[in-house]
Amino acid sequence: MKRIFLALLLTIASLTTLHAQSASDQPFTVEYYYRAKWGSADEFLRLFKKNHYPLLKKQVEMGRMLKVWMDMPRYHSTEDGRWDYRVTIVFKNSSSANDPFDEEGIKHQLYPDQETYQKEEQRRFEILISHWDVPIKSVDLSAK
Repeated sequence: MKRIFLALLLTIASLTTLHAQSASDQPFTVEYYYRAKWGSADEFLRLFKKNHYPLLKKQVEMGRMLKVWMDMPRYHSTEDGRWDYRVTIVFKNSSSANDPFDEEGIKHQLYPDQETYQKEEQRRFEILISHWDVPIKSVDLSAK
C-alpha cells in the first residue's frame, strides 16, 4: 500500500513539474501604461526612447524578451481612464519576466555618463502622474 501511495505521489509530482515547465516555456506578456502630466507626453517619449528603449532592445538581443513595442491612443478619453503610452513586452517566459534581472551592467555599457543618465531617468519619472503594469493572459475564444 505504501508503495502505491509513493508511486502515486511521484506521478503527481512529475506531472506538476512537467506542467510548470511547459507553462514557463510559454511567452509571457506584460503591458506597461504611462500617464504623463499634461503637456509632458512628448518629453516623456523623448526620454523613454533615449534612455529606456535601448535597455529593452538589448534584452531582446540577449533573448530575455522576444518583442517590445509602444502604442498610444488615437483619440482622447476621460481623465480618469487616460493613458499616454502603453509599452508591451513579450518575455521569453514567465521566469524571464519575474526572476530578478540586474540591468546595471547594461546601463553602464550603454550610458557611460551615468550622472546624465540618472538625471534624465529621474526627470522621466517626475513627469509621470501614474504608471501601472498589467500581465496579460490570452483567451482562446474557440475553446469550448
